[in-house]
Amino acid sequence: MPRLKDKYVNEVVPALQQKFGYKNVNQIPRLDKIVVNMGLGDVKDNPKSFEIAVSELATITGQKPLVTKAKKSVANFKVRQGMNVGAKVTLRRDRMYEFADKLVSVALPRVRDFRGVPAKAFDGRGNYALGVKEQLIFPEIEYDKIEKVRGMDIIFVTTANTDEEAYELLKLLGMPFSS
Repeated sequence: MPRLKDKYVNEVVPALQQKFGYKNVNQIPRLDKIVVNMGLGDVKDNPKSFEIAVSELATITGQKPLVTKAKKSVANFKVRQGMNVGAKVTLRRDRMYEFADKLVSVALPRVRDFRGVPAKAFDGRGNYALGVKEQLIFPEIEYDKIEKVRGMDIIFVTTANTDEEAYELLKLLGMPFSS
């Protein structure tokens, strides 16, 4: 069992049940999935660079990314319908807990001038979005082998009904929110 899942079962569930007074165990919020998205529109003309970025995302998440394609042609951005413009990974179950643990305990503390993640990035339905400016914070990425510094979006999808419940869940799981 992943370390974070064990923490969720043994510490977070009782704490949430006590704080919010849930009658049923199934009412307690939990992490549903984590989606990691990397926009790669800048490398649409260079397929080699695109493959490098996709392989970096696969290395970070431990799962093969899904290549996303443009839905519409946009002349101003020189994008045609069906062009590769990004990559995303949806993590569930054990991989999700492993990634969340690695993000909270290893990657985020490596961010320069880190003072915590903003607590205002909830969407109103209990989901949390986090932007990372560079992939170098992950320990799997070797600094000498990267071609270009790229950012990514990380979305934590929870079963919580309100932002307050989701905030408490992520805080108990170790997310370093800034006060």
